[in-house]
Amino acid sequence: MRTSEIFDLLRDGRARTRSELARESGLARSSVAMHIDTLMGVGYVAPVGDAASTGGRPASLFALNPSARVVVGVDVGATHVIVELADLSGDGIAASRAELDVAEGPEAVLGWVAGAARALVAQQGRELDEVVAVGIGLPGPVEHATGRPISPPIMPGWHRFDVAGWLRERLGCPVLVDNDVNIMALGEQRTAWPETADLVLVKVATGIGAGIISGGRLQRGARGTAGDLGHVRVPGSTAPCRCGNEGCLEAVAAGPAIAARLRELGVDVASTGEVVELAAQGSPEAAQALRAAGRDIGEVLAMVVNLVNPSVIIVAGRLAGAAKELHAGISEVVYRRSLPLATEHLQIAASATKGDAGVRGAVVLAIEHALSPDVLDAELVAPGRPPQPVVMR
Repeated sequence: MRTSEIFDLLRDGRARTRSELARESGLARSSVAMHIDTLMGVGYVAPVGDAASTGGRPASLFALNPSARVVVGVDVGATHVIVELADLSGDGIAASRAELDVAEGPEAVLGWVAGAARALVAQQGRELDEVVAVGIGLPGPVEHATGRPISPPIMPGWHRFDVAGWLRERLGCPVLVDNDVNIMALGEQRTAWPETADLVLVKVATGIGAGIISGGRLQRGARGTAGDLGHVRVPGSTAPCRCGNEGCLEAVAAGPAIAARLRELGVDVASTGEVVELAAQGSPEAAQALRAAGRDIGEVLAMVVNLVNPSVIIVAGRLAGAAKELHAGISEVVYRRSLPLATEHLQIAASATKGDAGVRGAVVLAIEHALSPDVLDAELVAPGRPPQPVVMR
C-alpha cells in the first residue's frame, strides 16, 4: 500500500490512531507508523491529541492538516471573476472579486487572476510555492484533454488559448481547467448534497448548460461537451440560435430569449438582469414568460431524467435565483414527461450556494488533483518544498 492510500483514509477529517489505521488499511502497525512519519514530514498529517485511555498510555490521534498547503479556485463569468484561496479541506481563506468582461480577452482576464492570486497568498503570510494547484472554470466549451476553450461564443480571443500553460508559468503550479457548469455541479454537490451520487445541475442565464454527476463522478464525455443542453432542439421551435442551428433550447428559454418574448408583449426590457428585476417586482408578463421558458427547459430535462436517472436536479444561474415561475414550469413538465420510476424520489431544487457554486467547484477541482495518489506520491518521493509548519484549526 502506498503512503497516499493511508493519507486517503484521513482525508475525511476524522482523527485516527495508528491502530485504527492499521485495521482499516490491513497493514501492520509498523508500516502505518512509517507512512504517518512520511506524511508528517511534509506537513500533510499532524497529531491532534490522544485517544481515550483504556488502561495504558493513551494512543496518539492523527488527522489531515488542512493548512499544510493551499489551493486557488477561480470562477470566470461573462462579466465577473472570483479568485479564492482555500485550504486542503476546501474551506475558503480569502477571496477577491472583480467586475471584468470576459470579452476583454485571455491575457487581460488571466493577468488579473494571477495578480489576485499572488496578492491573496501574500496577504495570508504564505509563499507562492505553497499553492499546490489552481482550478478554473470558464463560461464556454472546454476541451477536457487540453484545458483549452474551443470556439466559446461569448469569449472572443479565447479559442484554443493555453489557459493552463499561461497561468502555470505565472503561478508555478498545475492548473486544471473546465467549463463553468461542470465546476458548479461539483461545488453544489460537495457543499449542499455530499451524500448524493447522481445529480444534474442546470444553469439558466445568458446561455443554458448542465453539469452531470453520475455514480459520484463528473461526466464530461469524450471531449468535454457532455451536458450542453442549450443546443438540444426544442420540438416545434424554429428560433434561430447563435450556434447557426434553429430551435435550440438556448434560443427559446435563456435570458435573452425571455427578454425578447417580453418585448413582443410590449414590455420594455433589454437584458437578463432586467428580466430578473421584473420577476422580483411581480410582473405578470415576466411570470408568464418565465413559466413558458421553464416548460421548454423541462422538455429537455425530462429526456435527461430518463437517460441518466439523477436523484436531484439543481436549477442555478442568474435567472433561477429570482424565478419561482421558472421552477414551476420545469417541474410541471419533468414530472409529467419522465418515467414514474425515475421521478419517484426525484428532487428539483434551487441552488443552495448563493452564487458561489463555481468557485467552490474550482477549489474541489484543484484539491482532487493535488491530493490524487499519483501526484501526492510523487511529492512524497521528491518533495518540491520544505516541510511546512503545523497549524491545526
